[in-house]
Amino acid sequence: MTTPREGFLVATGNERQVLDAQDVSRALMRIAHEIVERNRGAGDLVLVGLHSRGVPLAQRLAAHIARFEDRQIPVGELDISLHRDDGGVYAAPGVRTTVIPISLTNQRVVLVDDVICTGRTVRAALDALVEHGRPACIQLAVLIDRGHRELPIRPDYIGKNIPTARDERVLVRLSEMDGADLVSVLRYDPAEVRHDRP
Repeated sequence: MTTPREGFLVATGNERQVLDAQDVSRALMRIAHEIVERNRGAGDLVLVGLHSRGVPLAQRLAAHIARFEDRQIPVGELDISLHRDDGGVYAAPGVRTTVIPISLTNQRVVLVDDVICTGRTVRAALDALVEHGRPACIQLAVLIDRGHRELPIRPDYIGKNIPTARDERVLVRLSEMDGADLVSVLRYDPAEVRHDRP
């Protein structure tokens, strides 16, 4: 198991593994096929990853799609820190770079994130995204849906549904950032937790 780095919850509670590297790989391959099927190909498709772990996930999905569609898919990076409505709840790690390689006007955009919970991150992402054009449609792909929605937002593509309690967090580790692919659930004492995102 890798050592937690920036962006991880730091806690003393118990952690249980729910996905290993093979599970993550299978989930992303399935999502990539579903994206192509739903959009009837990869034309006008742009993937936009949310910082931080949504970015490597978007890059992996684009690589999968490129292999079986024989075309390169533009991949963007989106920072939402200035659009959040819960800045006082989560410690701000600082503004990251937003890179949108092409105008999103009339493109079919797939937002990519690692975990969806309340939906507030996605709401902020939608606000940030429309500053870069008016897409034909916006879809949402997440590796993990842990429930507890506070807004009427539903992913179009889900790697795995993992029901969790309110006193649990889902930790996603990716090889690009953490040295290995692993998803686990951590039960924690809120007084002992430091985190920079939901």
